[in-house]
Amino acid sequence: MAKVQIVTDSTAYFSKEYAEQNNIRIVPLSVTFSGETVNEGFPGEFEAFYRKLQTSKDFPTTSQPSIEAFVSVYEEILAQGRDIVTIVISEKLSGTYNSASAAANMTAPDRISVIDSETTVSNLKLLVKIANDMAEQGSSREEIVTAIEQEKKRMQVILAAGTLEYLKRGGRLSAAQAAIGTLLNVKPIIGLVDGKLEAVAKVRGNNKALDYLVENVPDNAVAITVLHILSTEGAEIVHQKLQERFPDIQIGIDEIGPVIGSHLGPGGVGVCSKW
Repeated sequence: MAKVQIVTDSTAYFSKEYAEQNNIRIVPLSVTFSGETVNEGFPGEFEAFYRKLQTSKDFPTTSQPSIEAFVSVYEEILAQGRDIVTIVISEKLSGTYNSASAAANMTAPDRISVIDSETTVSNLKLLVKIANDMAEQGSSREEIVTAIEQEKKRMQVILAAGTLEYLKRGGRLSAAQAAIGTLLNVKPIIGLVDGKLEAVAKVRGNNKALDYLVENVPDNAVAITVLHILSTEGAEIVHQKLQERFPDIQIGIDEIGPVIGSHLGPGGVGVCSKW
């Protein structure tokens, strides 16, 4: 058994099977929609949420895990005699880092390290995989933290919304901006800049949006993942173009869950890359 346990949150979007097989502990964020609060869940479980989002006038809110949720997981792992490295969604996107840090201070701050990944989705997943591989190979908590702090600086997330509707409903666009943008077929490109989501470009039309995602992956990328929200067709187009551009990289396709995906909405496509 590795002497260090890796903990993350649900926005890494690991499959339930992978997390269990690789002993990665996941503390879920929650989603409140039409008065009902549920844990975010795992890939393969998101479609019903998005179908409801398409037909409901309500807009979901999301919440970080409680301090108690992290304390419970930490105490279980500490009782097994292992140290802990927790890697979570960007602090600028969620209060998850604060909950995880408070829980560490309440339990065993000398045995738990909490890392603000400054990212999310597949890049968070990749950082967790790197950390877990190091743990399995016997690396110390300090060695893992040093490596992840370096790795996280060489990452990019870019996303294209399928429609402006959800950016409007989530308060990221005004009704007027959304109406004009829809009329002109404007597709905003959203990037993760210094740990927070910002508009980085505007293009006209869906094809140009997908092309932008492909063209703006750095030439020196060593890991690439395509993301989507109920848009397997768009994801396949981007995947094929990226695979032609980067024939030596095995490029995956991941689903985006409700916590991150609500603001993009169904039809959203994105690309995570690391160099």
